[in-house]
Amino acid sequence: GGGLDRAAMRRLVFSDPSARSRLQDILHPMIRRESEARCLSACGVPYVLLVVPLLLESGAYRQRVDRILVVDCDEAVQISRVMARSGLTEIEVRAIMATQASRAERLAAADDVLENAQGRENLGARIGALHKRYLEFAGNGLDANILNADR
Repeated sequence: GGGLDRAAMRRLVFSDPSARSRLQDILHPMIRRESEARCLSACGVPYVLLVVPLLLESGAYRQRVDRILVVDCDEAVQISRVMARSGLTEIEVRAIMATQASRAERLAAADDVLENAQGRENLGARIGALHKRYLEFAGNGLDANILNADR
């Protein structure tokens, strides 16, 4: 039907580093352009969140953001959630995780950590506190338009 066979693509890119690199070379510039366009069009908002699953692996985002927020849970919870969401086996999930930054690397890079082991229903108060903090940062002149700084 012309659609992407996601399972076949996943098998290919997680078994062949050169195929993964080619896919990233295609997707990352397009994703970067789209995220930049959306940030620039977000006039009148105090701050913008970029949701970047491979933030550390891409290497380029740290220069484009003021803070890094990591939404965290332990590996067992992460694996079970991916298996439930995507229908993958534990072996497949672990193979994917092996190509990504480790939990320790993500936490070391984080300015803020939102613990998410308990699920969405337990996040409200912590998200509210982060929102208040980010509004304070924006009000104190943290560079909310960092995308224009490198032009």
